[in-house]
Amino acid sequence: MSLRARTRRLAATLVAAATVAGLGLALPAQAQADSALHYVALGDSYSAGSGVLPLDLSAPLECARSSANYPHDLAADYGLDLTDATCGGAQTKDFAGSQYPGVAPQLAALDSGTDLVTLTIGGNDSNTFINAILACGSAGAATLGFGHPCQSIYGSSFDNTIDNTTYPAIRNALAAVKAKAPHARVAILGYPWIVPAQAVSGCFAKMPIASGDIPYLRDLQTHLNAAVQRAAADTGATYVDMSAASNGHDACQPVGTRWIEPVLWGTNYVPVHPNALGEAAMADRTASALGLG
Repeated sequence: MSLRARTRRLAATLVAAATVAGLGLALPAQAQADSALHYVALGDSYSAGSGVLPLDLSAPLECARSSANYPHDLAADYGLDLTDATCGGAQTKDFAGSQYPGVAPQLAALDSGTDLVTLTIGGNDSNTFINAILACGSAGAATLGFGHPCQSIYGSSFDNTIDNTTYPAIRNALAAVKAKAPHARVAILGYPWIVPAQAVSGCFAKMPIASGDIPYLRDLQTHLNAAVQRAAADTGATYVDMSAASNGHDACQPVGTRWIEPVLWGTNYVPVHPNALGEAAMADRTASALGLG
């Protein structure tokens, strides 16, 4: 929600409050609480906002959860009753099992009274995407940014893993969410662009990936997001497409424009993750896809 929209909402709220007070009326606190949608946020570090300060001190430190992640933005903007179970590094297996000692499986946050669920998941499964970033970074550094060494070494192996392992895991995770929260609307977000469509000047200093491997990684992320979208369609979930909105906001862009922080010279303590602007944009796209407001 824009600053102007937030200002308008605040003004409307103050007017309404003054009107109620003038009439000598008051809504019971329990009635106000009961009217809020019960919203549960699940997912990995892109949902947890890992790297964005301030930390959510109610979360396990291992999860690196931010109190400025997109679930918190959504809850604040639309008056939702948030239960945030997001955790950095989460894979689909962590929905049914404990990710860390003492951390409950994420599905435990759901029940038949859940009204809304959002999540990002799949990027960490089989370490496919993080392995691709690391592998392409190492290969790019070895060639000083020339050629496409990562594509030459790994070819279609990452894509094959997405098709054979990641896609069915996402589909099964969404089915499990639906089973635990049968009355909830479920929205799964695609991942915002990490790299541009083509190499741009100055990018190698921030993202040490060879120029020919930039489109290779972009295509890999396109494939991952397509798997997320396909799993959403299979299970009746809403897919929140971040591709058009995040175009031109990748990690190669300057501060104030980029939504994803680069490997080097970034502002977040966790690189290659959304910054506060990115989390806010994810909240806006989710609200639009769900018709909130």
